[in-house]
Amino acid sequence: MTKLIEYEEASDEIRAVYDDIRVTRQNDYINNFWKAIANHPPTLQRTWQAVKEVMTSPGEIDPLMRELIYIAVSATNGCEYCIASHTAGARAKGMNDTMFGELMAIAATANMTNRLANGYQIPVDERFKT
Repeated sequence: MTKLIEYEEASDEIRAVYDDIRVTRQNDYINNFWKAIANHPPTLQRTWQAVKEVMTSPGEIDPLMRELIYIAVSATNGCEYCIASHTAGARAKGMNDTMFGELMAIAATANMTNRLANGYQIPVDERFKT
């Protein structure tokens, strides 16, 4: 199992990232994902910057929808950790059990039809091409 780097034992470089996570998320909790990848500070820094930009920057996709997309992709990739953490995030932003059920149905259906389209090697309709 990967060692989790707690704030108290972290280097200044890691603490700077942890502090930014706390400020950005407006809470003091640093979850195990960040504590694990802190074993390689460049990966911690790079990953946090990407997640921060994608998940918190202003844009057309609202924060709840971003969490729902993250859950769907995580379910497709089989990432138990990300499903759990982003489900908690989505619930905090208003997702309820019905929404979660609909999301899982959409993700499961997309996975099924994707596999069928790939298996049958279906050519893309001209009208769908941009």
